[in-house]
Amino acid sequence: MANLLKKKVLVTGGAGFIGSHLCERLLGMGHEVLCVDNFFTGTRENIVGLLEHPYFEVLRHDVTFPLYVEVDEIYNLACPASPVHYQFDPVQTTKVCVHGAINMLGLARRTKAKILQASTSEVYGDPEEHPQRESYWGRVNPIGIRSCYDEGKRCAETLFFDYHRQHKLQIKVARIFNTYGPKMRPDDGRVVSNFIVQAIQGEPITIYGDGSQTRAFCYVDDLVDGLIKLMESPDTLTGPVNLGNPAEFTIKQLAEKVLSMTQSASAIEFRPLPGDDPRQRRPDITLAGEALRWHPEVSLEQGLRPTVAYFRSLLAQ
Repeated sequence: MANLLKKKVLVTGGAGFIGSHLCERLLGMGHEVLCVDNFFTGTRENIVGLLEHPYFEVLRHDVTFPLYVEVDEIYNLACPASPVHYQFDPVQTTKVCVHGAINMLGLARRTKAKILQASTSEVYGDPEEHPQRESYWGRVNPIGIRSCYDEGKRCAETLFFDYHRQHKLQIKVARIFNTYGPKMRPDDGRVVSNFIVQAIQGEPITIYGDGSQTRAFCYVDDLVDGLIKLMESPDTLTGPVNLGNPAEFTIKQLAEKVLSMTQSASAIEFRPLPGDDPRQRRPDITLAGEALRWHPEVSLEQGLRPTVAYFRSLLAQ
């Protein structure tokens, strides 16, 4: 029997870490999925298991250029998300955030598609409010080394809400907090993948600063649940909506947990803290809980097990 609710869904950045998990979940729900990626940070390995699926299509494309396809929904995830990658070409990062948003919003307007923007907790900068609520406007350096990403994502949010007000577009904005899990790149540069790779390879665990800065880590399956629930929510809920796990850990606690789980003898090394690195980061997910009935279910320890297993397998190849 045909799925009467089947949609043609576009996922930009669909070969990336979160995007590939989202593509897999959408296919499992019976939708057609068009994965668009320029493979700057996304990899074919992330989607190799989907290539034979009859309702999966891959298109190599850079979202800074217009795209002409017919779709019902758009998840705009295209953008390098780790400092190592988004600082590699900061001008291009800003272009992806801004021009990419304009092009995808234009596509959504033409096709009358609902569109979700994958924004970020980085819009809060180095926050003076803790935990961070959606009503907090943030404390962001507009000229720092992270600004291409922070301000690029802030501008993308502006564009989404202006298209909503001016063109009556159906929009959703998700502010994604630290997410981890299988399919992260070993050279991702973010703290979870860094620590796991260093521990497995017996290299020193590098902590920037004294390790007292905090983060809240959300397992990718929980995050994908949140994105889909937000997309499927009533049109009156535009967001922004925080999606993340509110369980807060210091970076030093994370390092110790990774060392314990990998049974590694790696030492911990402390290095200078990079510029504009936030001291505290934890989402207030009250809105997601009330409006979406969404709460993360996977603890840090539960999520680290398959993540460590994934990296062990990857590094053994």
